[in-house]
Amino acid sequence: MTTAIVHEWLVSYAGSERVLEQILELLPDATLYALIDRLPAHERRFLHGRRVVTSVLDRIPGAGRFHRALLPLMPFAVEQLDVSAHEVVVSSSHAAAKGVLVGPDQLHVSYCHTPVRYAWDLQHEYLRQSGLGFGPRGLVARTMLKRLREWDAVSSNRVDRFVANSHFIARRIAKAYRRKATVVYPPVDVDRFTPSGDRDDYYVTASRFVPYKRVDVIVDAFTEMRHRRLVVIGDGAGAAELRRRATPNVTFLGHVSQEALVEHFRRARAFLFCATEDFGITPLEAQAAGAPVIAFASGALPETVPDLDTEEPCGVLFHAAAPESVRHAVDRFERHADEIASEACRRNAERFAPAHFRKQFAAVLEEALAEPRRGVRAGRGGGRAAAERALSLAR
Repeated sequence: MTTAIVHEWLVSYAGSERVLEQILELLPDATLYALIDRLPAHERRFLHGRRVVTSVLDRIPGAGRFHRALLPLMPFAVEQLDVSAHEVVVSSSHAAAKGVLVGPDQLHVSYCHTPVRYAWDLQHEYLRQSGLGFGPRGLVARTMLKRLREWDAVSSNRVDRFVANSHFIARRIAKAYRRKATVVYPPVDVDRFTPSGDRDDYYVTASRFVPYKRVDVIVDAFTEMRHRRLVVIGDGAGAAELRRRATPNVTFLGHVSQEALVEHFRRARAFLFCATEDFGITPLEAQAAGAPVIAFASGALPETVPDLDTEEPCGVLFHAAAPESVRHAVDRFERHADEIASEACRRNAERFAPAHFRKQFAAVLEEALAEPRRGVRAGRGGGRAAAERALSLAR
C-alpha cells in the first residue's frame, strides 16, 4: 500500500513542520508533496534526504519569501498535485493542503491545524491589520476571501477523517465544515526543556512581535508594576515603539539562542502569554522547563494550562487581553505561587511528548483504515497491515 503526505509549504521549521516530522516517522515510505519547498539546508534534517514533489507555485521566483501572497493560487495549485497512485493520503493543512483531489477508493485523513483563518472567523481582523478594511483594495480582498471560503468549504468534502490539533480547532472545524474531528495534540519537544532547580525573581515572555501575540499588553502591564521585572524575548514590527514606552523594569533581549531561551524558562518565576493560539507550543515548552504559566484563557490555552482550581495547577489564566487583567493575574499568581509545583508543570508538558502524538495519530489511522466503506479499507488487504506497522513504530 502506498501513502502520500501533502503539506502546505516548506519554508521554515515551525509548528506544522514538527507535526509533519512525526507523521514522516510514522510513515517513512510515504511520498511527500508540498506546494512550495524552499526550506533552508540547515533545517532539512528531519526530511532525511527525502525528495519533495512540489506544485507549479514552486517555480515562481521568490515563492519562499512571498508564499503567503500566493494564497489565492493555492486552491488551483493543490488540485494539480497528482496523488492518484496512492491508496492513502494524509494532509497537514492550515490553508489548502486538504483540498488535494482524491478518488472514491482513496482514504484521506487530514490533520487540520486550523481552517483558513483569513477566510473564516478572523477575516475582519486580518483585513484591519492589512489596511484593507475599506476602499477598492478592500473590496478586492473581501471578494477573494469569499471565493477562498467557498472553495475551502467544498474541498472539506474530500476528507474522510479530520484530526484537529485542539478542541478549540475541532470547534472551528465544526463551524466551518460541519464535520467532527478527533483531537490529537501536536508534539512538543519536552526533552529539550528540562527543569533545573531554583528560580529567579523575574517574569519572561517570548514570541514574535506580531499584533495577535499581544506582547504590548504584557509590556504595558509591567509598566504599572515597576516593582516586578519582565524579560522580553523576541523581535519584530513594533519593537522600537515598545522599547520606547517601556519602564526600566522591562528588559528586551531580542532574538536569543535556543540555549539561552531554555535557561530563561528554567530561571524565570513564571512565563506570560497573551495570544489566542490554535494550540500554543511555547507555553508548554515553558512548563517542560518547570515554569508556571500566566496566560490569556483563549484559544487552546485552557486545554494546556491547568488553572489554580485544578488538582495539579500549572499556572493562572486571565480572561481579557488587557494590561489590567495581566496585573490581576500576576497578583493572583503571587498569592498562590506555592500551590504550583515545577514537577506538576513538567508532568503536564510530558502529556504532549512526540511519542504520545505518534501513538494517538497511528490509532486514528488504524481506525480509519478499518472502516469498511471503501475499497482501500475493505477489499485490498493492505490497510490493516500498514496501520499495524504505524502503531508498532509509534510504540
